[in-house]
Amino acid sequence: MTSATAATTYRLLAMMFGMALATSFAAEGTKKGSDHVRVVADQMHQLEVVKVEPYAFRVQRSAIGHIVFNEDATTNVLTPFSGRVIRLIANVGSQVKRGDPLLEIDSLEQVAPQNEFIAAQTARNKARSQLNLAQIVEKRVRDLHEGKAAPSKDLQQAEAQLAAAESDMRSTDTAFEAARIRLRILGRTDAEVAALEQTGALTRVTRIVAPIDGTVIARKIGPGQYVKADSGEALFVVADLSTMWLKAQIFEQDIAFVRVGQQVEARVSAAPNRVFRGRINMIGSASDLTTRRVMVRSEIDNSDRALKSDMFASFKIETEAAAEAPAVPTVAVIREADVATVWVETEPMLFKRRLVEIGIEQNGLTQIRAGLAIGELVVARGAIFVDNEWRQ
Repeated sequence: MTSATAATTYRLLAMMFGMALATSFAAEGTKKGSDHVRVVADQMHQLEVVKVEPYAFRVQRSAIGHIVFNEDATTNVLTPFSGRVIRLIANVGSQVKRGDPLLEIDSLEQVAPQNEFIAAQTARNKARSQLNLAQIVEKRVRDLHEGKAAPSKDLQQAEAQLAAAESDMRSTDTAFEAARIRLRILGRTDAEVAALEQTGALTRVTRIVAPIDGTVIARKIGPGQYVKADSGEALFVVADLSTMWLKAQIFEQDIAFVRVGQQVEARVSAAPNRVFRGRINMIGSASDLTTRRVMVRSEIDNSDRALKSDMFASFKIETEAAAEAPAVPTVAVIREADVATVWVETEPMLFKRRLVEIGIEQNGLTQIRAGLAIGELVVARGAIFVDNEWRQ
């Protein structure tokens, strides 16, 4: 055999060996076709195949907003009279009950109502004495008249005097109760009014009390400061923090989908792993000229005081009732521009590429609007690996 013939024979043997080796590797590894990929058992362990299941997807609109105090449970504490602050009892952050004292004020305006109360009390006591006397006289004259010892005109005169005394008693009772009510309006407690009724001692100092249960969230006065009844400025602000308001700013194009009663989910950075839920109870009637958004408000439970006023929050509003649709894990969907595909297992270890139409994503699942049926099997974990094998 010549050297040329030997070289040719060697090259043919090498080519045949290389082809056989490649065939052997292919038999042990991935095989691919125009739209399918077959894997071996070792590769299958790296994949997770899941069944397409129905899932109730909720249609939600996203928005941003903030947390504020519940204005329906917040009140400004004003003074009904002018005077000088002589003592502060509550501070910002203090927990108060309705009727608890907040501050003390020295005011001359308190003297006149107390004096009127005492005068009304004196007039009522006098009227009571006159009524008692008129009743005694009327009874004596009536007894004499029945015994033929007194003329009829004396009885008529005694009855007239009794009627006048009863009328005076009703008038003084009304005046006395009006004076008592005025003192209560001016901040006097029932105990203080009762003490004034018993002792008659006037005082210029009175306490301003909390009108509701809650927390003092603002104090706008200091010791020795002179306050005026007609200023309209709050001395304290008390709020019930057991509930808060969530104010979301909704884009104009989304407001048509928002209704009172829809569920709202909110998240704040202070509690990133917690979802706060409520329902819309008010939709604003105007759009902000700068942001082109409409304010939407909901009320939420805050019994643990986790929410603070002016916290930034992100919102999701459920605008439609939940509807079931085929769902797959989001990792199962391969996206390329506007095209979405999944790998469907048509037989053991054989996967076929399929175009799908996707919808919304929720809780790690993606809605499939078209292209898959409930019960089919798709690759979840490892879908990118299968797709890369198909592309090579």
